[in-house]
This record gives sequence, structure tokens and C-alpha cells, in this order.
Amino acid sequence: MTDRFNMSMSALCALAMLGGCSGSNQQTTDAKAATSNQDSVRFRKHVLTKDFISEGVAVGDVDHDGDIDVMAGAYWFKAPEWSKHEIFPGQVFDGAKGYSNSFLNFSMDINRDEWVDLIVVDFPGKVAYWYENPQNKEGHWKKHLIHESVQVGNESPAFVDVDGDGRNDLLCADSREKQMVWLRAPDNDATGSWTRFAISEKDAPGTDRFSHGLGYGDVNKDGRKDVVIRQGWWEAPDDPRKAGWTFHPGNLGEDCSQMHIIDVNSDGVNDVISASAHRYGIWWHEQAQGSDGNNTWKQHEISKAFSQSHSSYLTDVNGDAHPDFIVGKRFFAHNDTDNDPGAHDPAVLYWFEYQPTASPFFTPHLIDNDSGSGLNIVAEDLTADGALDIAISNKKGVFVFERIREQE
Repeated sequence: MTDRFNMSMSALCALAMLGGCSGSNQQTTDAKAATSNQDSVRFRKHVLTKDFISEGVAVGDVDHDGDIDVMAGAYWFKAPEWSKHEIFPGQVFDGAKGYSNSFLNFSMDINRDEWVDLIVVDFPGKVAYWYENPQNKEGHWKKHLIHESVQVGNESPAFVDVDGDGRNDLLCADSREKQMVWLRAPDNDATGSWTRFAISEKDAPGTDRFSHGLGYGDVNKDGRKDVVIRQGWWEAPDDPRKAGWTFHPGNLGEDCSQMHIIDVNSDGVNDVISASAHRYGIWWHEQAQGSDGNNTWKQHEISKAFSQSHSSYLTDVNGDAHPDFIVGKRFFAHNDTDNDPGAHDPAVLYWFEYQPTASPFFTPHLIDNDSGSGLNIVAEDLTADGALDIAISNKKGVFVFERIREQE
């Protein structure tokens, strides 16, 4: 199985040559996912900027004109021409020497005024803010503190609906208290502090500012979504607002990025997909039960084609009703250094086509070889044509990959 999943760097280069992906001088280009002559999934690359402004990205109709715009740190880009506008005072960062002030971005109408707002998660271990959409008024967006005491840790916080009220919550580590927590937006005074709910006890694993690996899904198929880290998982109680979720220790591999819970091998038990944040490796972890009744996890390799897979997204790319895996290389994750494996390799973006069987396999499809991804990926129908598009932001710039319909 491992041989079937693996791709060497020479294979990666061959795929890159087949892909017809753009060089950095082209602003818009067609990029063909190149592992099969019958592959009909193609993307058109839009370069919104080549400046390093953010490693997080979000989308939404910022100006109420019916088009979905892109937000990345201090800027938003108006669709479809992608003109740049400031959200707060912006700057261009040097990705070879440092980091930005925007690691992950999420969007939601936080204050319930029917205008999309922006959440910015800063460098790990700092507080997070949200920026209030000014409803087409001139000037910068008003800045609001999400929680005065929660220093957002773990490098893959998630924006998910924990309490089932239809509004997403911020799932993260509180690195000051070393607790796994979730933060709920206010109901009435939407400009006030978000409510903090503790999932774990203090000094829990996965809760340092630079901890890696976090996921949200139903591990034990009891109908409630659980919280997964690479050292195990917290079982959700009947009311997610209750403190002290039960922790089940386990070994789900090395430092990774987002973790995704699905039944990979169709055996009726949910498994976990993850990717190495700073080394080589994309895996799925097969869940079973040991003789003591506790979970066991067997790691299966999907690919070692590229390193620094510091963001991933699970969604159905090709419309076959099976979730696929979008993942990219975080370019210069620790700046311009040779300390990270593959630091100077091509900044690739892939989708892995998932075909569920008792012996599951993932077919790699190259989207681009000069972009990669940052700390989070957005995959939505941005152009309202019924096809899935992808937005990313990282040290290479900000990009949209528009799905090309077959008739084009």
C-alpha cells in the first residue's frame, strides 16, 4: 500500500512539467491537474498579489455586490477584478526573514448586521481579533478583541460549529492556561467578549503555543463531534458547554496541520487524515480497538512528494460524492533556511482524489507548482458557477484557483 501512495521528488517534478502551471510573471493561467490523460478537473490561476501579506485567507461578499471577495490579513480583494483595499493598516512582510501578523483568517457575520466580518488569528500565542465590516463606508474596519485572556495556541485552530447553533466557533488551545477551549461569539452584544468554554484540564497535550495538529469530527460515531490532536482525542459530552471532556490517549503520528475525521477504509469506523507540518508525509491513521478496549491507530502513508504541508482541506473536488484532500506546501515555513526538509523545493498545491474501498487509495493531482498554501485553505464556489474554487494566501502571495468548467 505504501508504494502505491508514494511519489518521489522526481515524480513531483515530472508532474509539475505536465501541469502547464504558470511562471511567476503571469497573472492568470490555466493549470491542469496532471496525473491522468482523462483528468477533466482543471483550474485557472489568478494572482491577486505577489506580496507576502498574510498566511491566512477567508472569503465573503464584502461589499454586497453579489460577488465573493477574498480577504487576507489587512486587505480584501474585490471580485472579479481583484482590486486591493485595506481592512486595517497593512504592510508587506519579508518571508525570507520573518512572519506576518495574520496566520489564519476566518469569516462570519459576527455582529448579525448581514455584512461579513473578518477574524484574524495572529502569531501563535497571541490574542485574536475580529474586524467589523463598515458596510461600504470609507476608512478602516473597527477592531474588536475576541477574548482578553485567551492566547491562541496550537498552530491549526479551527472555525467550526461546536454547539450546533448554526454559527461557527473558534476551537483552539489557550496557550496561557494550556487548555483546549472553544470560544463562542456573543448573541446580543456582538461587539463584546466571546464566551470561553474549557474542553480539557490545564496542562493538557496539544495546547502549547507551537503545538501542531488539531481536528474536529465524530471519532466514535456516537453522533457528537470530538476534538482530535496527535496525542489522542477528547470525547464530546452530550452538552459541549460542559467542561472536562473525556480524553482518550493515542498516537496519531508526528507534528501535523489540520486533522480530518472520516471512515477511510469503509469498515464502519472513523479514521484520521493528517499531513506533516514541517517534514515530508501525508497519512491516514486507521482506527481499531486494542485488547484492552482502547483505541489503536495504525499509520498508512499517502504521499511523501513534498514537505511543509501546514494546511489542508477536506471536500469533494470532482463531484463524485467522495471527500477529497486539498493540501499544499507552506513556502518558507521557517523563513529562508536549509533547516527544514525541502525548504527550497517547488511550492506546490495538490488535490488528492479519494476512492474509498477496503484498500483505499488517493490519486494525486497537481494544481500548481508556484504558490503552495499558507496556514488555512478555503475551498468554495467563489464564482457561483456550481464548481469548487480554491483560495490561498502565503509568503508567495494571494491566489485564487478558479475551477474551469468542462465546456471551457
